[in-house]
Amino acid sequence: CNLTGWWENDLGSRMQVFEVDNDGTFSGEYHTAVSSAKKPIQPSPLIGSQHLDEDGQCTFGFTVNWKKFSDSTAVFVGECFRGDDGKEVLHTSWLLREKVDSEPDDWKATR
Repeated sequence: CNLTGWWENDLGSRMQVFEVDNDGTFSGEYHTAVSSAKKPIQPSPLIGSQHLDEDGQCTFGFTVNWKKFSDSTAVFVGECFRGDDGKEVLHTSWLLREKVDSEPDDWKATR
């Protein structure tokens, strides 16, 4: 799987991976289409790592820092598959951690 380039999810969010190094490290930008932040949405930096597998069905993970418009961070993990039509598709799971004001509010900070 070649992660380099543009990817779009079902909600219209887009991710651009600039380049995957020989060791699997990559960076890019995440352009979210949805947000609960009160500030305008802006592209956010991402950094990640891809397990380079010879069969092309790789696993990967990346972190998005929403620092430009929110006090939250998201992590994504996933795998790349080749569909019946030959197109590469990413399947991911994610966690979002929002900043809370105190430790007693920790329970509601991750979703």
